[in-house]
Amino acid sequence: MLSVEDWAEIRRLHRAEGVPIKEIARRLGVARNTVRSALRAPGPPKRERGPRGSLADAVEPQVRALLAQFPRMPATVIAERIGWGHSLTVLKDRIRQIRPEYLGIDPVDRVVYAPGEIAQCDLWFPDTAIPVGDGQERVLPVLVMTLGYSRFLSATMIPSRQAGDILSGMWQLISGVGRVTRTLVWDRESAIGGTGRVSTPAAAFAGTLATRIRLAPPRDPEFKGLVERNNGYFETSFLPGRRFASPADFNRQISDWLTRANARTVRAIGGRPADLLEGDYAAMTPLPPLDPPIGLTARVRLARDYYVRVDANDYSVDPQVIGRFVDVAATPGEVVIYCAGQVVARHQRSWARHAVITDPAHRDTAATMRRALAHDRSARRAAERRHLDGHPVTLRALPDYDALFGVDFTPTPIPDPSSDSSRDSPAEEVSSS
Repeated sequence: MLSVEDWAEIRRLHRAEGVPIKEIARRLGVARNTVRSALRAPGPPKRERGPRGSLADAVEPQVRALLAQFPRMPATVIAERIGWGHSLTVLKDRIRQIRPEYLGIDPVDRVVYAPGEIAQCDLWFPDTAIPVGDGQERVLPVLVMTLGYSRFLSATMIPSRQAGDILSGMWQLISGVGRVTRTLVWDRESAIGGTGRVSTPAAAFAGTLATRIRLAPPRDPEFKGLVERNNGYFETSFLPGRRFASPADFNRQISDWLTRANARTVRAIGGRPADLLEGDYAAMTPLPPLDPPIGLTARVRLARDYYVRVDANDYSVDPQVIGRFVDVAATPGEVVIYCAGQVVARHQRSWARHAVITDPAHRDTAATMRRALAHDRSARRAAERRHLDGHPVTLRALPDYDALFGVDFTPTPIPDPSSDSSRDSPAEEVSSS
């Protein structure tokens, strides 16, 4: 077969220098028909190989029979069913080629985002344990938000995957931008839409901000591919080589890094997210005057141990409200407990697990109340007793009864044995006789 170099030389000699076909054939040592074919060809010659045989050819009918019944059967299971004894890569390549004939192809369209239209949200779980206090380390979720038009990135670490904590993180990121997009895209995160419908806390959050939450179809990560790719970007560009002293330290480091990340040029939009954010911001919805409902909330009756539980941790409450209902409001940074609208406890939230957080003032108040109660009980026990039917009966001193009945139980003095009168007493005489 004629090489590309010889083809180019033939065309140059004939068309540029006017060398006859016979002379070209002599110079290059090829046939004159080869020279004529090269001059007639519309393009350079291509080396084409015929199909080569493969070990998978013999088992392809068996593979097709299985895929016809079970289009999603894994390649490893197919290999086991057909008794494949060779390299699994060869079989996987063949299955990858023919599976779409039975499973079908699901094409996706190229999406163009308008300014202020959409923001994609997701939870990223960095494979790094963060110290959270009490000698504990935890792998904590990071809430990531990507604006569709400008590709502007924001992220913050949150203490848990509960709805209140996720919504607190969303409000932090949204208020950091200053406005909200018309749609917030989420996958089916259990606290947001695990049942296929937007959860009640998430719906209340979206309604307050005059936006909507749209759930991605199940098992379709491409639906929110922007934020999914940014999760990978964090893994490769932010996380390597970093150490974190606490969740607050993590958020400080990622905040500094995001300033540089949003200043880079993104090829897909032909610009920098920090520059395009202005256009996104102008088309977004202004934030409401009131904050949306966020954080963890609960209403419980305070037990005798004057502690309430928030996210597997126990926080002390003023023991003076024992037996009354208290309202718990916990954000990622603080836990506040109210009773009848009055603050009865305020703690910094712990991100550890199974910790007990006690305010020394609450402990001192409890000790004072116990001492007062013990003294009061002792006084009541000394002052009264109760009959079997339960009504109290006052206890009187015994001399009161003596005076009432005219009885005198005053003891007579005991005579001194050493005196003379005692020696001459009849008792002594009887005793001596």
